[in-house]
Amino acid sequence: MPGVKVCVSGLLPVQLISVFRGDCLVSLAKAGTVFYIFFKQIFLFKLNCVCVLKKYKDIEGTVKIEEVNGDELVKRFAEEMEEMLGRKMKAVKRLAEAAEDADLDHEYNETLEFDYYNSMLINTVDEDGNPVPLGGEFTLEENEHFNKLPVNIQQSNIQVPTNVYNRDPDILNGVYMSEALNDVFADNFQEDPTLTWQYFGSSTGFFRLYPGIQWTPDENGVVTFDCRNRNWYIQAATSPKDVVIVVDVSGSMKGLRLTIAKHTINTILDTLGENDFVNIIAYSDYVRYVEPCFQGTLVQADLDNREATALGQGSLCNQAIMLITDGAMEDFQDVFQEFNWPERRVRVFTYLIGREMTFAENVKWIACNNKGYYTHVSTLADVQENVMEYLHVLSRPMVINHDHDIIWTEAYMDSVLFNTQAQSLLLMTSVAMPVFSKKRETLSHGILLGVVGTDVALRELMRVATRYKLGVHGYAYLITNNGYILSHPDLRPLYKEGKKLKPKPNYNSVDLSEVEWEDSEEKLRTAMVKGETGNLSLDVKTSVDKGRRVMFLKNDYYYTVINETPFSLGIVLSQGYGQYIFIGNVSVEEGLHDLLAPDLTIANEWTYCETDIDPAHRKLSQLQAVEQYLTGKEPDLECDMQLLQQTLFDAVVTAPMEAYWNALMLNVSSMDEGIETAFLGTRSGLIRFLRYAGIEKRIGKSFLTSTDKENMFTLDHFPVWYRRAAEYPAGKFLYYMPRQDTRGRRTYLYLVYAHPQNKTNKQILRNTIYDGVFSFFFLQSQPNMCGSLEGGQGINVGRYCQRSNTVCLFVCSCFLRVSLFDYQAMCKMNSHSVSSARPLLSVCTVKSLPIQKYSQNQFSKKGDILQPCDTEYPSFVYEPSVKETNSIIKCGRCQKMFVVQQIPESNLLMLVVQADCDCSKQYPPITLEPEEVRYILMKSQKVRRRPESCHSYHAQVSILPHHDTSKNTSAALLKEKLIPIFG
Repeated sequence: MPGVKVCVSGLLPVQLISVFRGDCLVSLAKAGTVFYIFFKQIFLFKLNCVCVLKKYKDIEGTVKIEEVNGDELVKRFAEEMEEMLGRKMKAVKRLAEAAEDADLDHEYNETLEFDYYNSMLINTVDEDGNPVPLGGEFTLEENEHFNKLPVNIQQSNIQVPTNVYNRDPDILNGVYMSEALNDVFADNFQEDPTLTWQYFGSSTGFFRLYPGIQWTPDENGVVTFDCRNRNWYIQAATSPKDVVIVVDVSGSMKGLRLTIAKHTINTILDTLGENDFVNIIAYSDYVRYVEPCFQGTLVQADLDNREATALGQGSLCNQAIMLITDGAMEDFQDVFQEFNWPERRVRVFTYLIGREMTFAENVKWIACNNKGYYTHVSTLADVQENVMEYLHVLSRPMVINHDHDIIWTEAYMDSVLFNTQAQSLLLMTSVAMPVFSKKRETLSHGILLGVVGTDVALRELMRVATRYKLGVHGYAYLITNNGYILSHPDLRPLYKEGKKLKPKPNYNSVDLSEVEWEDSEEKLRTAMVKGETGNLSLDVKTSVDKGRRVMFLKNDYYYTVINETPFSLGIVLSQGYGQYIFIGNVSVEEGLHDLLAPDLTIANEWTYCETDIDPAHRKLSQLQAVEQYLTGKEPDLECDMQLLQQTLFDAVVTAPMEAYWNALMLNVSSMDEGIETAFLGTRSGLIRFLRYAGIEKRIGKSFLTSTDKENMFTLDHFPVWYRRAAEYPAGKFLYYMPRQDTRGRRTYLYLVYAHPQNKTNKQILRNTIYDGVFSFFFLQSQPNMCGSLEGGQGINVGRYCQRSNTVCLFVCSCFLRVSLFDYQAMCKMNSHSVSSARPLLSVCTVKSLPIQKYSQNQFSKKGDILQPCDTEYPSFVYEPSVKETNSIIKCGRCQKMFVVQQIPESNLLMLVVQADCDCSKQYPPITLEPEEVRYILMKSQKVRRRPESCHSYHAQVSILPHHDTSKNTSAALLKEKLIPIFG
């Protein structure tokens, strides 16, 4: 048959019996070889199932199925998380008490000489081999608990920003005083070995960190990290705040002055978080909003909104005006007297820009008569320290009252750890508490000494929501009181630029509605943000295999609040496999024997036994820990007995597979070229696998390496092949091709089979093991497996065939297009994109975002700038009602015939295309490239829950006397713009 091409696709669900051309049955010898391989593997595959079922029937009497109660499960997880987080809060309270007592006992010494371990200088020597000042020998050892980072768990050390003098008397006195925290750090870690970093951030700028580490400077050799800029410090030091920044853009504000003013604005914005609200007003001879969209309102101060987004109602707590100017002709007394006196609840902070001091008195008067603070900013280097002063002023009411509020931050990424590639510790939340001076002589001044805190790796917190209880498609997630995600399997905080991974600019302000986007009415989001407990169901489209494939699920969502925190927990159980859990019972002796078989492994990211409590256990893999516990060698290990029982049962029932696979290896005639690995997986995270002889080790093991976590049981999800098979029709076979190894010229096909799950207790899984034992072969398919019978170009297995042949699949209506959305995409920035820098003036328009391509070289071009964007992209779903079809496509003056049929008991499609003419110019290829999403920046304010505590006023905070000055009409302009914002 000259000119006929054959393509067997493992991507698109299809079946085939025979191929027709006109009314003539065509016999395809080469294609028949392909099908013989498939059908033979199906036959061998069924023998796998027979082996397992035979063993299962021997112990079927001990088996039971229990329905998963989502309401009880989410409450139990929340209680365990509350207990875990409660231990962190107790540790922080002990640190705060110790720091305050140490300060009370310390007498300030202006001439104090004290050597301490500076984390930048430790273990560093000069040209003569002598330790540099503030360096010295500081022992560092790799520690499993801290992701094998070199640390010193015996003591802390000190980090000082480059712009702070490390021997300043304030620094030396603070460091000397805080030495008392070393013992508390160690005791806390001894009492709760799951603690990670503990620290004290001083108001003078130094940062004491436990365990001590070697601090790594940036590429310029400087340390820009300042603990006072971190969210945990700012949130603990102040209550939520509404800030209006008023900037002078008159003719005198040019050159360096305007540059300093912009830097001051950016620095102020950097001190704001998701519980704060902000707006910016520019004035000269008239007053205007920097962002016209936000006229007369406040903007929630997350990163996206600081650069322009949703409207807000304010924090309803601290209120402040930041005036940035090079001088004031008047003091606007009549405005303040009418709207802010006598309570002076709106504080005014003034920043005099430049070296000129002509109008300094008016600028100072405005601040001092409105409970604010005046600073003179003459150079760019002055900005950081001067801006930070306003935080100490806002903290005074809380300090005077000694209100030790505990705060929890949104998710954040530690830049220091990011540079060390300690990926599992990247995303964290911090619990922090302010530290006050208790000295009687300074009590009324409200002196903030600093903030103590500790980090909680969110990955470790999510281990509480044990994966096996949530089922194939289930998962757990956490959100903040503002609806932003703390942890979610679909949260992607990093993006790739060239060969480097970088944090996305808005990684910690991804809203729940941007991930659970099927919640179009935001019922789920609203209930969780309000801290409610309940459940609801949603029909969802979920993508798997890195967005390439889509599944349609009906999910049940269960949610509740985590007490003593601003967080809410949700879990998802899919209807079907997620509704029931299979429980079997075997003896420990029998189960342990089969569990230790050489062909078996378990999910090392799951917690079968807690290995992080005792330092002696931290080097154990999960399988080793299970063995140590079950054999009685480590009886003190804390293990999940239900998970162990389920794992032992799975090991026993699947044990015959090892002998069966070995028998196949010995019988060469039963094997076909191309089979590399046989393996199966169960809901308990157990995987059995066997690499067949004659194949290089690296090929067989590549399936089980951590480089391709899509194929592994991880903390976030079951493997892709497991999830897809669970939704495939019972008793049919799924050929799955996850990727192509172009260097090795191999295409991998996974043959997957999902046993049906019977939900009745009387007929408990008569034809299966349970909720998902999946056996399959790992097939190596050579490129010529799908190609031209006589001439023509070859066709890649599992792709959309050749460009012109792609059209066949859609002409015959075999596939439906489904739209999916990605609200965490990164797009190339071009001339019409929004600048990543914060502009002083911008325009509220419809933003047209660039198209993002699924191309590896999109990040390789130098000069490319990526920015967050929203994209819509297609997925294609097979229409199973089309069993067989044929038609003709016209291509200009010629036409081509095609035939499509299904392959029985599989998701394979047989496509035969006449190759007489080329249709590629007339019919462009079908791609998976995302398309731009057009949207307007102004969005309606989403529901949020305000923090419970607010410390904005105290009668003891002093007010300087005011005086009269002349007035002019400029006061009326500011009055018109400012007063409506604060009400």
